[in-house]
Amino acid sequence: MIWNVKTNMARGAAACLVWAVMFGATSCGSKENSMNLLTEDEETVREVVMFSPMEKTEADTVNTARSATDKTVIMAEEQLGVKVSYVTYTAEDYQDKTYDDVTLDRARSNMDDMYLLNPDTIQALGEEGLLMDLSGLACVENLRDVVKAANIVNGKLVAVPQEVVAYGLFINKDMFDQYGLELPETPEEFLECCRVFKENGIETPVGANRWWLETFVLAQAYADLYNGGNTEAEIAALNSGESKYSDYMRPGFEFLQEMIDKGYIDAKKAYVSEAIEGEGADFLAQKTPIVMAYWGAANTDTAYGNPDFEMVVIGFPSSRGQMPVMPMTGFGIGAKAEHAEDAMRTLEVMTSDEALKVYAETNKVISPSKNVEVECIPALKPLNDRIQENVYVLGANASMKLEQWGNTCLVVRELLNGATVDECMAEFDRLQAESISSDK
Repeated sequence: MIWNVKTNMARGAAACLVWAVMFGATSCGSKENSMNLLTEDEETVREVVMFSPMEKTEADTVNTARSATDKTVIMAEEQLGVKVSYVTYTAEDYQDKTYDDVTLDRARSNMDDMYLLNPDTIQALGEEGLLMDLSGLACVENLRDVVKAANIVNGKLVAVPQEVVAYGLFINKDMFDQYGLELPETPEEFLECCRVFKENGIETPVGANRWWLETFVLAQAYADLYNGGNTEAEIAALNSGESKYSDYMRPGFEFLQEMIDKGYIDAKKAYVSEAIEGEGADFLAQKTPIVMAYWGAANTDTAYGNPDFEMVVIGFPSSRGQMPVMPMTGFGIGAKAEHAEDAMRTLEVMTSDEALKVYAETNKVISPSKNVEVECIPALKPLNDRIQENVYVLGANASMKLEQWGNTCLVVRELLNGATVDECMAEFDRLQAESISSDK
């Protein structure tokens, strides 16, 4: 469902917004017919239109992530005298369009000024020249190197996030302790934990959805690439075709196939389940001990912020131990945005160290600014420790010609739907050949 909301953030009108990270829906309005009638005195108010996902499906639920963004938007409105209008999108059915699909349609039609973008849409719109170069923003000199590297397309910084999104495994520590299990480091140790749970009557040890199983694949595929000291050369070999993505991806897909074959995940349920909504209830009810989610879900009562058991968040199993996976979402501005100048100034305020500190402290997340540090909750310490050691895998990297996050997600879904590992690897070979030929 598309929501169009005319906001005056200084008066708190955005409190009624809903924001659900995943996807699909029906339209119930357009930008034009949603705007409030302006009085004669208000006609000179400058407006910025922002398109973003939601992070919940119930309008009366407290939304920490939205509240954090709201605070930074209020700062921009008060400093600049602009008014930010939200257009948002929420899921109704897994068969409907994804948020990414709708974002691409809207951006290509120049329907909004500012967009909150997932990694695949950052890369697609950047390559199409539909996003402005943000390298002139004051915040850029303070951004962590990993943030800039992930969002530079064709030499242009096309997106800037308010947080560094890190994915990990959410573990019911009480259930692990009950069966005398250590937290797994490697794929083999993870499978052994699943075996013990299954043999002790846990029907589905791993709760999964149709979006995030690629995190297992990416952690195993790129643990050495990002942590072995040869990152640039390995990416160059992939971009040229000298190396094959399928060779990197195969171990992770074989790992997922083994989990499917042994009943450690329910492939049919995962194929149609939305993120958190599909597996969250069983995790919170202690029917399944393991799910995967992003950092902010550990802080949010609408997700896993208040479980009735000890929860810890760790990295995904890999040859180098527990591995965080970090895709980059970010705000981009349309290259032909109607209110481009005000949108740029608004984003500059929202991504200032002052605003990012407010955002990080509200949402308890990793800031994209190297100057902003926030103490994480105890549950997130194992994941945070690895990130602070600079041990992680990028789930999205614009320097790779073949977009990673979205493509891997789609091929994983083919596996869930019955495709063989060899067929999935053939699809990666096809995508790689297509990405190389497009540059010629």
